Amino acid sequence: MSTATDTKELPRLVRAMAVIERAGNALPHPFWLFWILSGILAVVSAILAALDVSVISPKDGKTVAVQNLLSGDGLQMAVSTAISNFADFPPMATIVVVIMGVALAERTGFLQSLMKVSVSRVPTSMVVFAVAFAGTMSHVASAAAYIILVPLGGLAFRAVGKSPILGIAVAYTAIASGYDASPIPTPNDAIFAGITEAAAKTIDPNASISPLSNWFFNIASSVLLAIVITIITKLVLSKRDDLDADPDAPGDDPDALVLSARERTGLRRATIVFGLAAVAIVAVLIPHNSPLRGANGSIVESPFLDGIAMVVAVLFGLVGITYGVTVKAIEKGADVPRLMGEGIKQMAPVLVLFFAIAQFLAYFSWSKIGELLSAESARWLGDLGAPTIVIFLGILVLLTLINILVTSGSAMWSLTAPILVPMMLLLNVPAETTQALFRIADSGSTAITPMSPYFVMALGFLQRYRKDAGVGTLASYTVPLAVAMTIAWTALFLLWWALGIPLGPGAPVR
Repeated sequence: MSTATDTKELPRLVRAMAVIERAGNALPHPFWLFWILSGILAVVSAILAALDVSVISPKDGKTVAVQNLLSGDGLQMAVSTAISNFADFPPMATIVVVIMGVALAERTGFLQSLMKVSVSRVPTSMVVFAVAFAGTMSHVASAAAYIILVPLGGLAFRAVGKSPILGIAVAYTAIASGYDASPIPTPNDAIFAGITEAAAKTIDPNASISPLSNWFFNIASSVLLAIVITIITKLVLSKRDDLDADPDAPGDDPDALVLSARERTGLRRATIVFGLAAVAIVAVLIPHNSPLRGANGSIVESPFLDGIAMVVAVLFGLVGITYGVTVKAIEKGADVPRLMGEGIKQMAPVLVLFFAIAQFLAYFSWSKIGELLSAESARWLGDLGAPTIVIFLGILVLLTLINILVTSGSAMWSLTAPILVPMMLLLNVPAETTQALFRIADSGSTAITPMSPYFVMALGFLQRYRKDAGVGTLASYTVPLAVAMTIAWTALFLLWWALGIPLGPGAPVR
């Protein structure tokens, strides 16, 4: 039996991955990275202010001068607004509310059972698509998606006589390189929308970005990516001759994909409750004078979409409580807030990171450097006359390269959105469109970078079936999938933009 390491290409791949890993390891933790960037920003603002650097704002024709963060006014701003910067950080409250609802669905086992059903009750010919599509849907469980679905992918493939190694690779790549393509609203949607809104407000103070602003695009993307994974797996990866597990690899638990009678009952009841809740929401929205509609009966600009995070949280909470009561994961009322609290506890590292990000964004906005860069970049691109599609591709390449080293989506978008979103707005490209482009870059290269902690986790699952598997082994499976997914997803975005299809409710693509 030959192995992937027999190829000439793999050593090059391994060396490239090693370089990326060393470069990424040299970067500080994102929390410290934002404080370091804040220090650099302060020094740059002092230099630019001393040189009287300014720009004519395209939005109102007024002169915008760089403000010195190292001045007395800068120090006063930093100290007096630190708490409000954090409290008013757009994603903060939204993500906390969403997570409380999602936690009930995840902690009671509802999401895990849902993933089991989605990959186990399909014909053999559909198992690749089922695992891939489940990967795009699993993002509602955030990081737990990797822990739950990657080993299930191996089990599902082995159960139908396919290579568990291939199952691990398909499940991991579907999650990692399709991370921002979920057809179900996820916590990330709330985070990205908040960051995008904050960036857009530098050009349009009335900007409002909904967590559903890319929903239509996400639904189509998830289906497309699952199809691409299926095609590449069947035409390329399944033809490899190194798919056999080690002879002494431990066997799988045959009951790992089987739901108990109580779990099946819980899923049925939770599905019924979800359906009834969805019908109730639609019934309330139907009347033209519904209190959840906006002016003139608008749904696009309405209390309903303004509070969509709460709606999502309630829906997840209802199905989680229903399932939890059925399977006895919830036995008393006090269990509900306890599970919600556990969900918030899991998000604690993100909230700590948000504090540093919120301060950096506040400094960046106050210094006016963001407006300077956005205005000058937009003017330069306008003078250059580059087609919009070329600009899109340039941004995609830039963000993809950044994502290889900075694998945190919220961190990368916080770094780049304050420049890219205003710049593209000045070029008449909606903020929601720039955010959709970011989603592709934030996902595509995630499955191939060793900087992702989940890459190491997936490698551990892979080594269960092949002890000598290394970083290059896993990458040799994920690279073809990730590259094909990125190309197809980019093509979908360009087609979407060309046809002028809305990205989500009230979110025109151009």
